[in-house]
Amino acid sequence: MADHMWDLWLERAKPLVPVIVINSPLEAVPLAQALVDGGVRLLEVTLRTQHGLGAIEAIRQAVPEAIVGVGTVTSAQQMESALKKGAQFVVSPGSSDDLFACAREWGGPFLPGVATASEVMRAREAGFRYQKFFPATAAGGIPMLNAFSGPFSDVRFCPTGGIGQSNHHEFLALKNVFAVGGSWLTPVDAVSAQNWQAITSLAIAG
Repeated sequence: MADHMWDLWLERAKPLVPVIVINSPLEAVPLAQALVDGGVRLLEVTLRTQHGLGAIEAIRQAVPEAIVGVGTVTSAQQMESALKKGAQFVVSPGSSDDLFACAREWGGPFLPGVATASEVMRAREAGFRYQKFFPATAAGGIPMLNAFSGPFSDVRFCPTGGIGQSNHHEFLALKNVFAVGGSWLTPVDAVSAQNWQAITSLAIAG
Protein backbone atom coordinates (compact mmCIF):
# COMPACT_ATOMS: atom_id res chain seq x y z
CA MET A 1 0.00 0.00 0.00
CA ALA A 2 0.98 3.65 -0.32
CA ASP A 3 1.26 4.35 3.42
CA HIS A 4 4.67 5.90 2.83
CA MET A 5 2.94 8.85 1.17
CA TRP A 6 1.81 10.08 4.58
CA ASP A 7 5.42 10.31 5.73
CA LEU A 8 6.39 12.20 2.58
CA TRP A 9 3.49 14.62 2.90
CA LEU A 10 4.10 15.24 6.60
CA GLU A 11 7.63 16.35 5.85
CA ARG A 12 6.09 19.49 4.34
CA ALA A 13 2.70 19.76 6.02
CA LYS A 14 1.32 20.05 9.53
CA PRO A 15 -0.05 16.78 10.99
CA LEU A 16 -3.57 18.19 10.88
CA VAL A 17 -6.39 16.96 8.64
CA PRO A 18 -9.37 19.31 8.74
CA VAL A 19 -12.69 17.58 8.14
CA ILE A 20 -14.28 19.88 5.58
CA VAL A 21 -18.00 20.06 4.84
CA ILE A 22 -18.81 22.13 1.74
CA ASN A 23 -22.27 23.69 1.85
CA SER A 24 -21.72 25.99 -1.14
CA PRO A 25 -19.47 25.49 -4.18
CA LEU A 26 -18.26 29.06 -3.73
CA GLU A 27 -16.68 28.16 -0.37
CA ALA A 28 -14.36 25.42 -1.56
CA VAL A 29 -11.42 27.26 -3.10
CA PRO A 30 -11.15 30.22 -0.67
CA LEU A 31 -11.51 27.87 2.30
CA ALA A 32 -8.78 25.59 0.99
CA GLN A 33 -6.53 28.56 0.27
CA ALA A 34 -7.08 29.95 3.76
CA LEU A 35 -6.04 26.64 5.33
CA VAL A 36 -2.98 26.31 3.09
CA ASP A 37 -1.97 29.89 3.91
CA GLY A 38 -1.92 28.79 7.55
CA GLY A 39 0.29 25.78 6.83
CA VAL A 40 -2.48 23.14 6.81
CA ARG A 41 -2.23 21.30 3.50
CA LEU A 42 -3.82 17.90 4.10
CA LEU A 43 -7.47 18.61 3.36
CA GLU A 44 -10.20 16.01 3.81
CA VAL A 45 -13.23 17.09 1.80
CA THR A 46 -16.16 15.02 3.01
CA LEU A 47 -19.00 13.60 0.96
CA ARG A 48 -21.56 14.75 3.52
CA THR A 49 -23.06 17.18 1.00
CA GLN A 50 -23.69 17.09 -2.73
CA HIS A 51 -20.87 19.59 -3.28
CA GLY A 52 -18.03 17.38 -2.06
CA LEU A 53 -16.93 15.87 -5.37
CA GLY A 54 -17.03 19.19 -7.19
CA ALA A 55 -15.03 20.81 -4.40
CA ILE A 56 -12.27 18.21 -4.71
CA GLU A 57 -11.90 18.93 -8.40
CA ALA A 58 -12.01 22.71 -7.91
CA ILE A 59 -9.41 22.71 -5.13
CA ARG A 60 -7.05 20.46 -7.06
CA GLN A 61 -7.16 22.90 -9.98
CA ALA A 62 -7.03 26.18 -8.06
CA VAL A 63 -4.89 25.41 -4.98
CA PRO A 64 -1.91 23.34 -6.12
CA GLU A 65 -0.24 23.55 -2.69
CA ALA A 66 -3.09 21.58 -1.15
CA ILE A 67 -3.07 17.80 -0.75
CA VAL A 68 -6.71 17.00 -1.33
CA GLY A 69 -8.38 13.89 0.01
CA VAL A 70 -11.92 12.65 0.28
CA GLY A 71 -13.68 11.68 3.49
CA THR A 72 -16.89 10.01 4.64
CA VAL A 73 -16.38 7.36 1.96
CA THR A 74 -18.64 4.39 2.69
CA SER A 75 -18.70 2.55 -0.65
CA ALA A 76 -16.36 1.57 -3.45
CA GLN A 77 -18.48 3.58 -5.86
CA GLN A 78 -17.91 6.74 -3.82
CA MET A 79 -14.18 6.05 -3.73
CA GLU A 80 -14.02 5.60 -7.49
CA SER A 81 -16.01 8.79 -8.10
CA ALA A 82 -13.72 10.81 -5.83
CA LEU A 83 -10.58 9.41 -7.42
CA LYS A 84 -11.85 10.46 -10.84
CA LYS A 85 -12.18 14.01 -9.47
CA GLY A 86 -8.55 13.96 -8.34
CA ALA A 87 -8.66 12.87 -4.69
CA GLN A 88 -5.13 12.10 -3.49
CA PHE A 89 -6.10 10.14 -0.38
CA VAL A 90 -9.25 8.44 0.87
CA VAL A 91 -10.70 8.32 4.38
CA SER A 92 -13.56 6.13 5.56
CA PRO A 93 -15.41 6.12 8.90
CA GLY A 94 -15.29 2.32 8.80
CA SER A 95 -14.09 -0.49 6.60
CA SER A 96 -15.44 -3.23 4.36
CA ASP A 97 -14.17 -5.84 1.95
CA ASP A 98 -15.34 -3.72 -0.98
CA LEU A 99 -13.43 -0.69 0.26
CA PHE A 100 -10.30 -2.77 0.89
CA ALA A 101 -10.48 -4.24 -2.62
CA CYS A 102 -11.05 -0.87 -4.29
CA ALA A 103 -8.22 0.74 -2.34
CA ARG A 104 -5.81 -2.07 -3.17
CA GLU A 105 -6.67 -1.84 -6.86
CA TRP A 106 -6.06 1.92 -6.76
CA GLY A 107 -2.87 1.59 -4.72
CA GLY A 108 -3.03 5.03 -3.11
CA PRO A 109 -3.23 6.14 0.54
CA PHE A 110 -6.41 4.85 2.17
CA LEU A 111 -7.31 5.28 5.85
CA PRO A 112 -9.90 2.68 6.90
CA GLY A 113 -11.88 3.59 9.98
CA VAL A 114 -11.36 1.43 13.07
CA ALA A 115 -12.64 1.58 16.63
CA THR A 116 -11.76 -1.84 18.11
CA ALA A 117 -8.82 -4.21 18.28
CA SER A 118 -10.54 -6.64 15.91
CA GLU A 119 -11.05 -3.89 13.34
CA VAL A 120 -7.41 -2.84 13.63
CA MET A 121 -6.36 -6.43 13.00
CA ARG A 122 -8.68 -6.80 10.03
CA ALA A 123 -7.45 -3.61 8.39
CA ARG A 124 -3.83 -4.58 9.04
CA GLU A 125 -4.38 -8.03 7.52
CA ALA A 126 -5.84 -6.30 4.47
CA GLY A 127 -2.56 -4.39 4.11
CA PHE A 128 -3.38 -1.05 5.75
CA ARG A 129 -1.09 -0.05 8.60
CA TYR A 130 -2.15 3.60 8.62
CA GLN A 131 -5.71 3.81 9.93
CA LYS A 132 -8.36 6.27 11.06
CA PHE A 133 -9.36 5.85 14.72
CA PHE A 134 -13.01 6.91 14.80
CA PRO A 135 -14.92 8.10 16.74
CA ALA A 136 -11.78 8.79 18.74
CA THR A 137 -12.99 10.08 22.09
CA ALA A 138 -16.15 7.97 22.14
CA ALA A 139 -14.11 4.84 21.32
CA GLY A 140 -11.70 5.30 24.22
CA GLY A 141 -9.51 8.23 23.23
CA ILE A 142 -5.92 8.39 24.42
CA PRO A 143 -6.18 5.37 26.77
CA MET A 144 -7.40 3.21 23.88
CA LEU A 145 -4.63 4.38 21.58
CA ASN A 146 -2.08 3.66 24.30
CA ALA A 147 -3.56 0.18 24.66
CA PHE A 148 -3.28 -0.36 20.89
CA SER A 149 0.41 0.54 20.92
CA GLY A 150 1.39 -2.77 22.56
CA PRO A 151 -0.11 -5.42 20.28
CA PHE A 152 -0.17 -3.16 17.21
CA SER A 153 3.22 -1.47 17.38
CA ASP A 154 3.42 -1.37 13.57
CA VAL A 155 0.12 0.48 13.10
CA ARG A 156 -0.25 4.27 13.11
CA PHE A 157 -3.44 6.20 13.57
CA CYS A 158 -5.18 9.42 12.62
CA PRO A 159 -7.77 9.89 15.38
CA THR A 160 -10.88 11.88 14.48
CA GLY A 161 -14.05 12.56 16.42
CA GLY A 162 -14.20 14.69 19.56
CA ILE A 163 -10.80 16.24 18.86
CA GLY A 164 -10.40 20.01 18.90
CA GLN A 165 -8.08 22.88 19.64
CA SER A 166 -8.00 22.08 23.36
CA ASN A 167 -6.88 18.45 23.12
CA HIS A 168 -5.34 17.70 19.72
CA HIS A 169 -1.79 18.24 20.97
CA GLU A 170 -2.31 15.48 23.55
CA PHE A 171 -3.21 13.04 20.78
CA LEU A 172 -0.30 14.15 18.59
CA ALA A 173 2.08 13.42 21.46
CA LEU A 174 1.30 9.69 21.21
CA LYS A 175 3.93 7.63 19.41
CA ASN A 176 1.36 5.75 17.30
CA VAL A 177 -0.44 8.89 16.08
CA PHE A 178 0.81 10.43 12.84
CA ALA A 179 -1.89 13.08 12.43
CA VAL A 180 -5.22 14.19 13.88
CA GLY A 181 -8.43 15.12 12.15
CA GLY A 182 -11.30 17.37 13.12
CA SER A 183 -13.60 20.20 12.20
CA TRP A 184 -12.30 22.81 14.64
CA LEU A 185 -10.17 24.36 11.90
CA THR A 186 -13.26 25.12 9.82
CA PRO A 187 -15.92 26.46 12.21
CA VAL A 188 -19.31 26.86 10.58
CA ASP A 189 -19.72 30.49 11.62
CA ALA A 190 -16.40 31.57 10.10
CA VAL A 191 -17.03 29.68 6.86
CA SER A 192 -20.59 30.98 6.45
CA ALA A 193 -19.33 34.52 7.08
CA GLN A 194 -16.49 33.94 4.59
CA ASN A 195 -14.06 35.03 7.30
CA TRP A 196 -11.08 33.40 5.64
CA GLN A 197 -8.56 35.26 7.81
CA ALA A 198 -10.08 33.58 10.88
CA ILE A 199 -9.58 30.21 9.20
CA THR A 200 -5.97 31.03 8.41
CA SER A 201 -5.39 32.16 12.00
CA LEU A 202 -6.78 28.87 13.32
CA ALA A 203 -4.54 26.95 10.93
CA ILE A 204 -1.47 28.89 12.04
CA ALA A 205 -2.34 28.31 15.70
CA GLY A 206 -2.83 24.62 15.05
